[in-house]
Amino acid sequence: MKKKYVFLIAGGVNTLVGFLVYPLLYLALSPVGFGYIQILLAAQIPCITFSFATNKYFVFRTKGNLKKEYLKFTVFYAVILLINLIFLPILVEIFGVSPIISQTLFVALTIVTSFFWHNFITFKPI
Repeated sequence: MKKKYVFLIAGGVNTLVGFLVYPLLYLALSPVGFGYIQILLAAQIPCITFSFATNKYFVFRTKGNLKKEYLKFTVFYAVILLINLIFLPILVEIFGVSPIISQTLFVALTIVTSFFWHNFITFKPI
């Protein structure tokens, strides 16, 4: 199967995981005082790790250095997270969009950029 299609399938699974993790953490942690940004940060660890595994082992199937690839992978998502940390409060606080809807929109935009980063940088064949 072509890499683009496998990426879309894996991305769909990764997105579902992200769609589940953030709302579940939000519903569980916001009543006890955690803010939506703190919850966003907490959600990154399981989501990024799961996504790395699906991309490395199912999409790109690389034999490259695990540590180097994981570093490149997490650098991408660190940049995405910084952008997310800027725009999530704007959508929530200024425009009054729900944190769950705002995060859903952001995840959708991330899908497009991640394929190119991972294809040409993270898992680039040597």
